[in-house]
Amino acid sequence: MTQDLIIAVDVGTSSLKVGVIGADLDVLHAADHPYPVSYPGPGCAEQDPLDWWAALRVALARLAETCPDLRARAAGMVFASQMCGVVAVDREGRPLRPCMIWLDKRAAPIAREVMGGFPRLFGYGLFKLMSSIRLTNGAPSLNGMDPPAKMLWLKRHEPQVYERAWKLLDVKDWLLLRATGRVATTADLANVTWMMDTRQGREGWSDTLVSRFGLKRDLLPDIVEGTVPAGGLTAAAAAELGLAESLPVFAGAGDVCAAAIGSGAVEDGELHISLGTSSWISGFYPGRRLSASEGYATILSPFANRPLLIATQESAGSCLDWLDGLIGKGPDAPEPGVTPPLFLPWLAGERVPVDDNRLRGAFLGLSLQHGRASLRRAVIEGVALNTRWAWQSVARQKGTRHAHLLRAVGGGALNAELCQALADCLGADIAVARDPRNAGVRGAGAIAAAGLGWRSDVWEAARSFDRSSETLYRPEAARRSYFDARFKLFRQAYKRNAPWFRAAFEASSDD
Repeated sequence: MTQDLIIAVDVGTSSLKVGVIGADLDVLHAADHPYPVSYPGPGCAEQDPLDWWAALRVALARLAETCPDLRARAAGMVFASQMCGVVAVDREGRPLRPCMIWLDKRAAPIAREVMGGFPRLFGYGLFKLMSSIRLTNGAPSLNGMDPPAKMLWLKRHEPQVYERAWKLLDVKDWLLLRATGRVATTADLANVTWMMDTRQGREGWSDTLVSRFGLKRDLLPDIVEGTVPAGGLTAAAAAELGLAESLPVFAGAGDVCAAAIGSGAVEDGELHISLGTSSWISGFYPGRRLSASEGYATILSPFANRPLLIATQESAGSCLDWLDGLIGKGPDAPEPGVTPPLFLPWLAGERVPVDDNRLRGAFLGLSLQHGRASLRRAVIEGVALNTRWAWQSVARQKGTRHAHLLRAVGGGALNAELCQALADCLGADIAVARDPRNAGVRGAGAIAAAGLGWRSDVWEAARSFDRSSETLYRPEAARRSYFDARFKLFRQAYKRNAPWFRAAFEASSDD
């Protein structure tokens, strides 16, 4: 039987999605399965890696029902995943503790300590910041979400785990190990540890940066291209997943790179926005870009190290999910003529354009006139206003093109009200593909297609995506002045409330 299908896996924060990709790179079948996030303490966010593997088994079993010849027709498998996690494993690849995922900010004090110093700039020690930027084109976030601070947290607070650890892996890398028995990562994941030298011709782990955090170099995996096979499925993994032994498993990419490919926006300076649990504005550029004051930069993609700009915001769809959990879903009675309160969407701190894990969410200006509809509208507008805060900086970057058009991917792009609010708030057209939730799956499939030789490279694969069924949201001129005024209030709200949030955070930390 012809091997003409790709199994593409996208491991998100709330669920795992698996797509069956055909030769034309369309998603022919898809299945997903959820898993929990645990919050065992202040600033903590963890997941059990075995939950990801169990979800993969369940999703593949469902796909086997809709595509019964999948095992015989599969030509390859590929992973994309959430980034900035830390999984400590022993020599058998078994997790020694739950994964500290990207949402985990417990290591923020360590990040500030290690990267601090005098003189100070943007919260960093000036000389440490300069050397980090020179080598990596950035620096570890001070909010504690990046891997090195989490690794050092393990060393200090769980030394028995650190000493037993054979490797410290990101989410995708652990799945590759479980599937193939090989330890490997890709440049995008290595770059966001800020321990990788990203200078042209010198790409690789930096002993200088590893030693800055007091970590052991041999804890880190080898760095490989995303389009190369990390290995074949082991006999044990194949039996668990119902697939063929030795099926090629490609190294893949983090979710940001996979979504960038899946969006189809792959020309230099062409931007897209991902709307999921968190959100980000992203695009490929011909060279390195950096905004140290606003906390974003380009990282190396795992495709010939082409730079990819990422401006990440911590809470987007999670804000809407949070509100639904409080007031429930369903139709809301309209409240005509009532201006909604102003919502600050920093439920998990923020990263861009302010790197501060101490920020928190709030409704400002609540009154007795406000009901469920007003609260829901406020959250949608708050996400849009926060996006504008980051977008206005990214759009000014040298080489940015199509700044008037943003392609939107992710589950949040299915929310028509949110997409229209973004169009009105940004003054830009928002283009949404037919199936935005599967952008990461589609992008991962394109990576494997390039690896299999079905396309010459990932860029050709991305350009071949069908865009004929896109939905376009155009800004309404009448709403522009409204959002301009709201954005001014939003910026003022940050300036006036941020000191209080920080003081409250520090006071609660002292208890």
